[in-house]
Amino acid sequence: MATIKREQTGADEARAYQQTIDEVLAALGTNARRGLSEAEARARLERYGKNELTAEKPVPAWRKFLAQFQNVLVILLLIATLISAGLWLYERESTLPYEAIAIFVVVLLNAVMGYVQESRAEEAVAALRQMSAAHANVIRDGGRQSIPATEVVPGDIILVEEGDTVAADARLVQSTALQTAEASLTGESLPVSKEIAPIAEEVGLGDRDNMIFSGTAATYGRGRAVVVATGMQTQMGLIAGMLKEAPTETTPLQKELARVGKLLGIIVVVIAVVMIATIILVEDVRGFSAIFDVLILGVALAVAAVPEGLPAVVTAVLSIGVQRMAKRNAIVRHLAAVETLGSANIIASDKTGTLTKNEMTVRTVVTATGRVSLSGTGYAPEGEVSRGGGGAIADDKPDDKQGVIVGALRIELERALAVADRANNAVLQEGDGRWTVQGDPTEGALVVAARKAGLEAERLEARFGRVGEVPFSSERKLMTTIHTDAERQERLLVFTKGAPDVLLARCSHELVGEGARPLSDERRAEILKVNEELAGEALRTLGVAFRSLPTDALEADEVNERVEQELVFAGLIGMIDPPRAEAREAVARAKAAGIRPMMITGDHPVTAIAIAAELGIVENGRAVTGAELDKLSDETLTQIIKEVSVYARVNPEHKLRIVKALQRGGAIVAVTGDGVNDAPALKEAHIGIAMGRDGTDVAREAADMVLADDNFATIVDAVREGRAIYRNIQKFIFFLLSSNAGLLVTVFVASFLPGLPPLTPLMILWINLVT
Repeated sequence: MATIKREQTGADEARAYQQTIDEVLAALGTNARRGLSEAEARARLERYGKNELTAEKPVPAWRKFLAQFQNVLVILLLIATLISAGLWLYERESTLPYEAIAIFVVVLLNAVMGYVQESRAEEAVAALRQMSAAHANVIRDGGRQSIPATEVVPGDIILVEEGDTVAADARLVQSTALQTAEASLTGESLPVSKEIAPIAEEVGLGDRDNMIFSGTAATYGRGRAVVVATGMQTQMGLIAGMLKEAPTETTPLQKELARVGKLLGIIVVVIAVVMIATIILVEDVRGFSAIFDVLILGVALAVAAVPEGLPAVVTAVLSIGVQRMAKRNAIVRHLAAVETLGSANIIASDKTGTLTKNEMTVRTVVTATGRVSLSGTGYAPEGEVSRGGGGAIADDKPDDKQGVIVGALRIELERALAVADRANNAVLQEGDGRWTVQGDPTEGALVVAARKAGLEAERLEARFGRVGEVPFSSERKLMTTIHTDAERQERLLVFTKGAPDVLLARCSHELVGEGARPLSDERRAEILKVNEELAGEALRTLGVAFRSLPTDALEADEVNERVEQELVFAGLIGMIDPPRAEAREAVARAKAAGIRPMMITGDHPVTAIAIAAELGIVENGRAVTGAELDKLSDETLTQIIKEVSVYARVNPEHKLRIVKALQRGGAIVAVTGDGVNDAPALKEAHIGIAMGRDGTDVAREAADMVLADDNFATIVDAVREGRAIYRNIQKFIFFLLSSNAGLLVTVFVASFLPGLPPLTPLMILWINLVT
């Protein structure tokens, strides 16, 4: 697990989440109310440096260009160019050394294309820097002030509110319903509710609920935190460091061409030696001039054996492949990625946003009378609502038929979803043919579910106008809204949603059809058991409840949590970020093609296993967590990785380690992802594949290929294309080498026969260039 050196700030940043607030403040020499003094802040800025991600000095363009000539085959072609030019100078049979010029143009064109396509790690780091906050609100000398985020130092007290980007890694000292979006850093699908209590055990990044991290965004509430790490010592900084350190992998084709180049080098020398020795021994060669002519002939034939057109053909075939893949929504950033993808035998994929759409979807609603299933994925309000089997929290048997929602079940379903829709701040909107949610994704899923059930937003808004709200807080784990009722103006309605166990404790009755019955302890236990069953299906559950009040029972300044009593429990709602509709088929096609799909995610193990099982990635229900990875040696991991295909609750360093273990086992690894946390693994893999529509700039810049449609199925299509390209290149290499061998044998045999040779070395050079 990534750690930060203690001497950097005087505090153990990697363990700050396990320490009490007072311990962290004492270690950093600061005060939660007054913050640092201006003088101390300046001194710390001088000592620790600016709060920014540093970039290494970029490699000069000329050096990158010269690096294109380091290939063995290219070096052979450069030697061939020099020898061809030397032959021209010796023989002077033409006005210009056309063959030498042609070979050099091929080499130069190949170098230019390689230079343009070359990967640049500094782009990924630049994208990381763009994610950083521009300004930060801090407490210094007891007063609030806004400063450039680059001037934040360890020990600063920062203030975070909804919509803010967090400026540095910090330990919370106050939290008022604060939630942050950490999907890009940890893979967590939902905004994370933040607490201030220390966490006793050692946990992964995604479970440090009392920490906020640089580059993440506050989506709800507000908080106050003490900065424990800045710049390159933050989690974003660690990722930037891993991106810089990731080596550029040699692709299978590059390895094959290097092998062919070395083999050709040996063949060239052997041809020259054998040809020269044979002619001198067999023929009557006398005098320096005659011997020199034999030497020239042997060297020229040897040079002619080099397939001058090979690099150009490889580049051309790969370029055509790039265009074909673009038509399939796979945008190739680096030319060699085309054939590498064709060689891949493992696709290690992130879950959130890759195998799933990162759009929460309500799958089920369970009421007193039965269980209802909702089909469809994402935020589009399209899908079937039907009666589902099992899981009902009723102790009576409904009269309606399986699959049909009528009577009491219909009443309960509409009431539960009406509560969920109104106790809600999310907005569902359509643009460019795509449905999106403005606000919390969980609340967005509830709005979509209400639309699927036929509850129209305009009618709900017209009937239930909001007059008050008790915001969600991590302590209460509830949210409540107060509404008027246009159909019964003598009453107010209280709509509440939240954690089922907490909500049930506030309920005195349960909705059954149009009426309410007292809620006994036994019924509460039954409902909680169903809640556990839903959680076992990897569903995130919410409870919904309501009550009515006389219109004069509540003053405007009395809207508080006291209204969350004597509630009527309406039902449980289960939701999940479901797999993409096309992902299951894509996984099956990948397996059929001999490719092993894997899932590497920062999400919870139960969720990861459920999604992986639904997609067909895993059958044994086993997953390895980041905490377990920390205890494994590299040798043990290399063995386990052969059997386990799901890895959950992992951080960026874990992902990188998994990729390296796969590579040590001889696999050609393709890694897919969309978040900042995926970037190091994308860079390390033989081929990194990023999401283009919903992926971060960091992931796209670290990747070799970008999926324009964010569709996992596109990868399988691209693999098929890559394999076809690889086969075509292999066929061309075989054709060129066998053709050259035939030509050389012909010339070699003819050299012992009287008369003119059937082919001169220059003719063979020309044949190589035009075929």
